[in-house]
Amino acid sequence: MSAEKFNLLSFTGKMKTLHLSWVAFFITFMVWFNMAPLKGAIVDGVGLTLSEWKTLLIINVALTIPARVIIGALTDKFGPRIVYSALMAICSIPCFMFALADSFTQLLIARFALGCIGAGFVVGIRMVSEWFPPKELGTAEGVYGGWGNFGSAAAAFTLPTLAIVFGGDDGWRYAVGLTGLMSLLFSVVYFKNTTDTPKGSTYFRPKNLGGMEVTSVGDFYLLLVMKTPMYLALALLNWKLSPQGVSLLSESVALAIYLGLAALYVYDAYATYKVNKEIFVTPVPEVHQYSFKQVAVLNILYFATFGSELAVVSMLPAFFAETFELNMATAGLLAGMYAFMNLMSRPGGGLISDRFGRRKTLLILTAGLALGYFCLSLIDATWPIWLAVIAVMACSFFVQSGEGAVFAVVPLIKRRLTGQIAGMTGAYGNVGAVVYLTVYSMVDTSTFFVVISCTAVLGFVALLFMKEPQGAMTEVREDGSVELINVT
Repeated sequence: MSAEKFNLLSFTGKMKTLHLSWVAFFITFMVWFNMAPLKGAIVDGVGLTLSEWKTLLIINVALTIPARVIIGALTDKFGPRIVYSALMAICSIPCFMFALADSFTQLLIARFALGCIGAGFVVGIRMVSEWFPPKELGTAEGVYGGWGNFGSAAAAFTLPTLAIVFGGDDGWRYAVGLTGLMSLLFSVVYFKNTTDTPKGSTYFRPKNLGGMEVTSVGDFYLLLVMKTPMYLALALLNWKLSPQGVSLLSESVALAIYLGLAALYVYDAYATYKVNKEIFVTPVPEVHQYSFKQVAVLNILYFATFGSELAVVSMLPAFFAETFELNMATAGLLAGMYAFMNLMSRPGGGLISDRFGRRKTLLILTAGLALGYFCLSLIDATWPIWLAVIAVMACSFFVQSGEGAVFAVVPLIKRRLTGQIAGMTGAYGNVGAVVYLTVYSMVDTSTFFVVISCTAVLGFVALLFMKEPQGAMTEVREDGSVELINVT
């Protein structure tokens, strides 16, 4: 680990790696969310129905769930430098395809593939964890996550203006294409200017790419339980696209996807068993064990924090417009305050976590999150607008600080599995978004906020079973020697 001070104005050593990583994440999120701000132009330009547009929004998050798990594993195996660069370069292709599409089917295929770029976040979590010591790790991951996450807000602020500047019916195509070009060019910058670890440090890789390692039989079964919601979320997306939902898929195709998901789950469970079969015969020495229960709790918390953020960002402009009878531009600006909080809140959550302890910080932030969403459920037309905006921003602070605090813990569980753990926790954020948006389509807004509040209470209860990371984790070097990595 580099001994230099944590100085955001520095562009050398570990700080250079942090700045390059958050910019990479910023670009991936800009590409991932480059569609929603251009809704009017795309719908008119290609001649889409409202149902087709909503289908594109669903498809945009579909592949991100498995992609985060797979990209996390690839990051652990091949290192973040190669994986991040390759992801940005490869995903620029479906971005260009989307910009050139002139039918709903072409838009759909390009958007489906573009869901993969939402997995970029996971890669940087491992990269940052290699460069920063434990006492700065929460702050560094918070800056990475918060500033990078702002890419979605930047897309909303800049792309409609860019489309107007380019002008004509194809203005939106140039705006979308430009984000793809940024991704392609920055993949080269990232590859040439980063290394996986500081000089002299060892990059620990998992023994096997086939599945996540666990270190006890109980943890193996808990891992299988925690994999289930990811498959159920994909089944839920399938249901939304089936004749019971928007009727994009026929009954037989939807059924084939359900069967495919079931077969994939069985295969996944078998692959996980193959990686971990030794633990059923020989117990892992205590010094090499880690508690998967920690990962399970972080999954639930990220479901409630990032899951609710993705869902709320999607519905907030319309909620403000309808509740207070505002035009969409004003409503969008006020709703944008929720995402704007990311710049400070997420680094803030990491910083508080570094200073006052991981578990204590998460308990306070999760309680605030539950209370915040309960307050939002009470907003109606009788509220003054300024009070509604303050309530939204206060709730947003707890949501995004909570995200920062979750990823202040993720890299402290097992170094060689950091990408896989981050991948699974990150995927749970998307699972949360799918679940919350499905709930939103079935109930009124007030109930929607109450449901999020209740899941945050569940997260609070789960937190009572999580231990504060302490002492050191052990990793074995290639020559067989053991390295102790401090986590406090």
